[in-house]
Amino acid sequence: MQRIAIIGAGPGGICAGIRLKQAGHEDFVILEQAGGVGGTWWHNSYPGCACDVPSHLYSFSFALKRDWPRPYATQPEIRAYMEDCVARFGLWPHIRLKTPVSAARWIETQAAWELTLADGGTLQAEVLVGAVGMFNLPAWPAIAGLDRFAGTVFHSARWNHAHDLAGRDVAVIGSAASAVQFVPQIARLARRLDVYQRTPNWVRPREDAYTPEQLAEFRDDPAAAAAERETVWNWVNAIQTLVDPDILRDSAAVCLQNLDVVKDPATRAKLTPDYPFGAKRALISNDWYPTFNRSNVQLVSEPIAGITPEAIVTRDGTPRVVDTIVLATGFDTTRFLSTIDVSGRDGVRLDDAWADGAQAYLGITVAGFPNLFMLYGPNTNNGSIIFQIECQVDYLLRHLQRMAREKLAWIEVKPEVMADYNRRLQADLDAVAVWHSGAHDYYRAASGRIVTQWPHGMDRYREITAANDDDAYLGGGDTGD
Repeated sequence: MQRIAIIGAGPGGICAGIRLKQAGHEDFVILEQAGGVGGTWWHNSYPGCACDVPSHLYSFSFALKRDWPRPYATQPEIRAYMEDCVARFGLWPHIRLKTPVSAARWIETQAAWELTLADGGTLQAEVLVGAVGMFNLPAWPAIAGLDRFAGTVFHSARWNHAHDLAGRDVAVIGSAASAVQFVPQIARLARRLDVYQRTPNWVRPREDAYTPEQLAEFRDDPAAAAAERETVWNWVNAIQTLVDPDILRDSAAVCLQNLDVVKDPATRAKLTPDYPFGAKRALISNDWYPTFNRSNVQLVSEPIAGITPEAIVTRDGTPRVVDTIVLATGFDTTRFLSTIDVSGRDGVRLDDAWADGAQAYLGITVAGFPNLFMLYGPNTNNGSIIFQIECQVDYLLRHLQRMAREKLAWIEVKPEVMADYNRRLQADLDAVAVWHSGAHDYYRAASGRIVTQWPHGMDRYREITAANDDDAYLGGGDTGD
């Protein structure tokens, strides 16, 4: 039996593995469905893929990267960093690639988790760490006729690099985070490009380059890199709470100034949000808006009625013939670990426990699911997820140490503690006015509950996860050690 099983070798699983080894734990395994490590930075390889958190806040505090070549790192750079961390900290012997987990079941009599693998094999572990995050399951739109399209269809999160877009008539369905990055890249290749937009986004300009002098200073002077990280921290920590009216107003003004580059007034109007800044995830790009000045690019805001084998038909009856459809429709962000069939005490499925929307204590533990810890779980999305994950892994380690110290076979958050935490959390979420402006976003479960976002700063999350909360848990059994 493995002591600890970690599902996912993205940033969460990598951070957990490294910190476990640093704390002296060697009896753990990391199970990864993909053919490599990095999680979303392995899967998302579309043209122009990059992070929208500044680079100097996107490395682990115990493995700071000072030589990021640009203010916002690209996917190949982040993936290389994650692979370097795995090699540098000796994680490869613990990682099993191409090993999807299809189910996890708590076995009461053994105080352990049994994991069923996609190939039919099983393994057991005393502690289960779910590090699947939010952005692991691509969302396919329910559009009539999509399955009958005769051309090529693929999701941006699973980019088809074998399909050459040069000279093709391409449709992109979706205009949010991924599209903002790849549309400008493929617009240079396609003969014609139609971009289907449901809702416009607020798009800030991106700082694209460091000077050679800055890069040299970051590489050669740790204090300079630390100062840059502190500057970025303060900015991200301030803007993410979305309650300062001056920040909101100034941010909207910067986005509108960025939009002014669009020459056609009608197109510019379609790209102008009618909801307040911060109501949806704000994006960053310098080339998104200029793309709509190209003669081969058309913005389509009329809703899609259906798809024929040759064309996309909008509600006004207009067919637009294309040979390629790229779905930039995001992810099923509200499922978290329930994308796997997880059953806790008395066989209760996590999906059923979350019928009204995913919730957890601190975004990490769930009542009725002993010895289960989640990384990037419900209501932890904001700021730098790398920092949030580090807080969660430190929390995990502290409770593992307690279990060892007190010889506990299991611990489980008390239902009343989790319920009280989530009542207070939802009240804090309700206080963020822009999130209740009626804009469509990925933050909510079907019930309307916001299940993805953290409403405070990163410093507040560090504070609550670092506090001693042993009395929030039930504990039992005896390891016999």
